Amino acid sequence: MVGDADVVTDVDTGVIEDDEVLARLSVALGRLTRTLRRGDESGLGPGSISALATLVRSGPMRLGDLAAREGVAPPTLTRIVALLEECGYVERSPDPADRRASLVSATGAGEAVLSGVGGARRSKLAQRLAGLPAAERQRLLAAVRALELLADDDA
Repeated sequence: MVGDADVVTDVDTGVIEDDEVLARLSVALGRLTRTLRRGDESGLGPGSISALATLVRSGPMRLGDLAAREGVAPPTLTRIVALLEECGYVERSPDPADRRASLVSATGAGEAVLSGVGGARRSKLAQRLAGLPAAERQRLLAAVRALELLADDDA
């Protein structure tokens, strides 16, 4: 296993040049994500949960804007929104700025299901964190801000 001292970083750019470390980080993040998703009782797929979370966090938006934010093709997003609408988790309303367009927004039921999914995932994560040695847990928690920056859509 490669330790922190073995990570090669370009002094001028700060870019990590160690492909093995980058591959390990990518695999670890993917596995952790799948572990946290397992047993999700909402019946929604990852794309639906992500779109719903974006609407809850960012408020109403046009389908095209939501598709761009989610990084999916408009037809894919249209199917996702149709499913969420059928479940009562989102609703469409006329866009006040352009009556030909519509806005999609999360409903109270959508916020509740997202809260339930998030709570279950946080509980699983808390259990996994509790199983780590204290020093490793502290190192990981100290890295939360860096992970948020990595995950930022605007980065």
